Amino acid sequence: MSNIARPFLSFKGLIPYNKKDVDACFVKIDNLAAVFDARLRDYTFVATENISLGDLHAAGSWAFGLATILGPEWRAKHPHLMRWFNTVAASPIVKTPFAEVKLAEKALTYTPPKKQKAEKPKAEKSKAEKKKDEAKPADDAAPAKKPKHPLEALGKSTFVLDDWKRKYSNDDTRPVALPWFWEHYNPEEYSIWKVGYKYNDELTLTFMSNNLVGGFFNRLSASTKYMFGCLVVYGENNNNGIVGAVMVRGQDFAPAFDVAPDWESYEYTKLDPTKEEDKEFVNNMWAWDKPVVVNGEDKEIVDGKVLK
Repeated sequence: MSNIARPFLSFKGLIPYNKKDVDACFVKIDNLAAVFDARLRDYTFVATENISLGDLHAAGSWAFGLATILGPEWRAKHPHLMRWFNTVAASPIVKTPFAEVKLAEKALTYTPPKKQKAEKPKAEKSKAEKKKDEAKPADDAAPAKKPKHPLEALGKSTFVLDDWKRKYSNDDTRPVALPWFWEHYNPEEYSIWKVGYKYNDELTLTFMSNNLVGGFFNRLSASTKYMFGCLVVYGENNNNGIVGAVMVRGQDFAPAFDVAPDWESYEYTKLDPTKEEDKEFVNNMWAWDKPVVVNGEDKEIVDGKVLK
């Protein structure tokens, strides 16, 4: 299950750790476990009263998580699921492969990497060595300089965007990260925009809508050092939409977004954080913990992407 694999890979340092993504994975794991517990409270197996292929497949999916990131405390909260898993694992049909599955004595968790010691500066070359280097002919012409991003002309801001991105990734969003953001945000240096997809009526499956957002963010890579935000997918299959809030350097959205060929597929509305409704919209888009209100109707957030 991808929701088990992502935290495991993050904890092992095989992919970048993002606390928000990991927490979202554990919420989905808990929701799925609740479905199993509800069924297995009254039944021995998931499909019938005899072990079936469904049990073998499901137990195989749970096995990796139970051996790595789902420790004793988590297992104690799901007694019916664990009773079923142990029953399936002890079945003669699968006893041999499951014999190698050892439940984690302690859940694998995230350990921040140790800070590396700064390398000592290299000793300066002697005058003789410098002359020798200067005498060497250049092998190749100097590489052409990359054109500067137009937002570079705005200079360095007092609001350190990288500090905010780390805060968002490593701390709980609504209680910790968002208060920090509003305390440090400088509206003269950055503006915040509501970004909405223009063609929601053409969207079908929610995972495809989320892939659309992912592709858009990938094409914004040339501008990400000047941007931060989230786009979420709300609704359900064949009835969903894309919306979000994105902060950009400066007061114009175009220089940040026009590096992506499909930027005109979205509409951009400037938000005013001094207005409570605009500020709350930003909070909701970045926290993902409240429904999106569309034409007076609440639409649950089903997925999304973070641009950072």
